Amino acid sequence: MTLTAPTPPPRRTAPAPHTPDAAAGPLSYLDPQHPGPYAMFLDQVDRVVPYLGPLAVWAETLRRPKRILVVDVPIHLDDGSVAHFEGYRVQHNTSRGPAKGGVRYHQDVTLSEVMALSAWMTVKNAAVNLPYGGGKGGIRVDPRTLSQGELERMTRRYTSEIGLIIGPDKDIPAPDVGTGPQTMAWMMDTYSMNVGRTTTGVVTGKPVSLGGSLGRADATGRGVFVTGAEAMKKLGMSMEGARIAVQEFGNVGEAAARIFHAHGAKIVAIQDVTGTIACAAGIDPALALTHLQRTGAITGLTGTDTLQPDEFWDVACDVLIPAALEKQITLENAGRLKARLIVEGANGPTLPAADDLLADMGVTVVPDVLANAGGVTVSYFEWVQDFSSFFWSEEEINHRLDRLMREAFRSLWDVKEHYNVTLRTAVYIVACTRVLEARALRGLYP
Repeated sequence: MTLTAPTPPPRRTAPAPHTPDAAAGPLSYLDPQHPGPYAMFLDQVDRVVPYLGPLAVWAETLRRPKRILVVDVPIHLDDGSVAHFEGYRVQHNTSRGPAKGGVRYHQDVTLSEVMALSAWMTVKNAAVNLPYGGGKGGIRVDPRTLSQGELERMTRRYTSEIGLIIGPDKDIPAPDVGTGPQTMAWMMDTYSMNVGRTTTGVVTGKPVSLGGSLGRADATGRGVFVTGAEAMKKLGMSMEGARIAVQEFGNVGEAAARIFHAHGAKIVAIQDVTGTIACAAGIDPALALTHLQRTGAITGLTGTDTLQPDEFWDVACDVLIPAALEKQITLENAGRLKARLIVEGANGPTLPAADDLLADMGVTVVPDVLANAGGVTVSYFEWVQDFSSFFWSEEEINHRLDRLMREAFRSLWDVKEHYNVTLRTAVYIVACTRVLEARALRGLYP
């Protein structure tokens, strides 16, 4: 990748909205003050275009998803009735390889969200130089309201509906919010039955007994730790005794908290859907997890104070890890944050205007498309292992993951310093250049 580019304009203090256009559908800003997820991505693309040099002529490629599939997912419920769910699979870009991205089951899933998540996967995969494009899927459903049998029937029907565009060399789904290894096992089996052969590489995040990879469960949280630790070194922050606040205590947040704690940091606040707790002396993540599993809530843990949800943003900390959903850090709460460093475990947790405010405050943000790339990196390792039918040890996987994430962080930090921009902009410069170089080299067909 070449770093030569025209002198960039001064950083904007607020996003310049697109002109709303009813005909543009999901590509338009319906409300510039409260942008939807895909509008957030479009703003991020707009900011990086001045750094792309001759490749800027291809920038529209980034703004328009390659393929959008919306499907009806009807299933028989346990009571004999039929329910219909709306499902999506979006392939944002495949210039660098097959689409790659998770499948989300959540009651608030929208097409704009899935489009944005697929686009962020394009950037994420290119940022850490994986041979993938970006994809994402989802079903608008609260999975907690369905039985295990209903979840299986919904997953299998959804897989059959999107089966014409997925495949180990076309589009490889993975777990996301509301899905996990069992979901991937059902998807892999359904696809395999439809093509007449066992095809383990069609999904990643599978159970280890079905071709899944060791180390996958902690991979995203581990990547958050690795990139966060590297950023702390650059900022002259000591790991020993560093105060960490974690939003979300599921797969990503719990693993990140546990690994930071194991390296001497103090977890001073935890927030999840059940509540918010804080303790200036530090919270043991293992005790917090045991308490959560036993009681069903994070609150009530001995030695901690229970806070109101909004008070989480006022907790005195050095590092904040938002690992929940999109649009958590806004103009309304960004100015209250005490952290010097934010490491985005979730996708799209910071609104663009809040990003500008944080930069003005001197807060360093390790963006989602770098910080949470550990999951897709180990998914890549799983995909490679499935193709070769040769599986690595967990120690080897963790070593490969740590090395790749550290090298990616350091090279992207160098780009940040070269252009004197935020780390997010640096990641987009590198990732978008890689994607558009591939697009330009391949040309247009026919």
